[in-house]
Amino acid sequence: MKLVNIRKWFLVLLFIVTGFTAVQAQVWTLQQCIDTAQVYNKTLQMSRNNIAISQQKRKEASANLIPKITANADYKYFTDLPTQLMPAAIFGGPAGTFKETQFGVPHNINANLQLSMPLYNPQVFGAMQSTKIAAELSGLQLQKTEEQIYFDISNLYYNGQLLLRQLSFIDSNVVNTAKLLRNMKLLKEQLMAKGTDVSKVQLQKEQLETQRELVSSRYDQVMNALKFAMGIPLDQYLKIEPEILYKKSDEYAATPAIDIRLANTQSKLLLSELNTLKKSRLPSVSLFGTYGKTGFGYDKQPNDFLKFYPIGFAGIQISYPLFNGTVTQRKITQKKLEIKNSELQVQIVTEQNAMQTNNAKRQMVVSKKSIETNSSQIKLAQTIYEQTVLQQKQGTASLTDVLLADTALREAQQNYLSAVVDYLKVDLELKKLTNQLLLKN
Repeated sequence: MKLVNIRKWFLVLLFIVTGFTAVQAQVWTLQQCIDTAQVYNKTLQMSRNNIAISQQKRKEASANLIPKITANADYKYFTDLPTQLMPAAIFGGPAGTFKETQFGVPHNINANLQLSMPLYNPQVFGAMQSTKIAAELSGLQLQKTEEQIYFDISNLYYNGQLLLRQLSFIDSNVVNTAKLLRNMKLLKEQLMAKGTDVSKVQLQKEQLETQRELVSSRYDQVMNALKFAMGIPLDQYLKIEPEILYKKSDEYAATPAIDIRLANTQSKLLLSELNTLKKSRLPSVSLFGTYGKTGFGYDKQPNDFLKFYPIGFAGIQISYPLFNGTVTQRKITQKKLEIKNSELQVQIVTEQNAMQTNNAKRQMVVSKKSIETNSSQIKLAQTIYEQTVLQQKQGTASLTDVLLADTALREAQQNYLSAVVDYLKVDLELKKLTNQLLLKN
């Protein structure tokens, strides 16, 4: 029995350890990071809530056409009944004289239901149209936020990959420098090299190790920023693909960017608001009705009573604004100026997008050539370094020649990384400018 329990606990422990190892070994692709952000990024959640708010506002505007029913009730006790002046001629008195009299009973009770329903209200219909466009605007804002999240996460992911590649280059350079350091120590023991030569190589090795620590720290910072953009805890393990997989981008279709569509939709919203202001000068028609009971009570002897009488009526109300102090006209003038600014903004965004697209295409061509050139330069610099090291062993090259070859190799590596960074960034920028960023590749 004990042996069975031990085996059971051993299997459970083995399962936990295996699962933990699998989680630790998981490599996150760029698409997985973006998909995770779609679920957990708080900025996206807020944008989706804004869409829900816009939809509720649209329903609220439509609800103004639904009949409204109100229940009312009140009770009044008159300590002094209202006084009216009656013409004395009614009671046979002289004309032009009046007699005070009090009507009613001290207890008054009213209870009724009131119905009101707009039959035609231009402002309600205008508000419905404006909220519809506002909901469309919120949808575009969500798409813009999604594009920005995609853009930010892609940049961080690429930066992480580039830092990993840089670490790989540094590790390779450390290995080369370590080999060179061993050779220089052997040459010094054989009295074929100076102590300063060994110190120079040792210094270079320590500089590479320091550089590796700095790059590793930058990598951790980029990973924390990536986790934050994804909306996951900072203490969660995250490992990205080390290899930078990029392809030569095809010509992207020229579709309106999200900024242009936002500007156009904003103009539509302003036009809708202007139409609503103009229609506010039109009459509005509404139906109303009331049904209830009115109670009268008297609590004195010998004729105390409490009686209720029905009351009900229905009617149509027409409201026509004749003059409101030119307030509406001032609002219309302001809205027209806003529309002019909005039209100018559309032109600015369109022209700016065309300029940035043209510049990005030119920069992409340069970046492609730069990557190809620097890639071949790395191979050439590596070959030169290896040959110089061999020549140094044979005594036909000096330590200075080796260090210069090593510096040239590192410069070629850095130039290659810079070219890749430029290409990936301009590719993202071009996708954003042509509204292709969220399309699946």
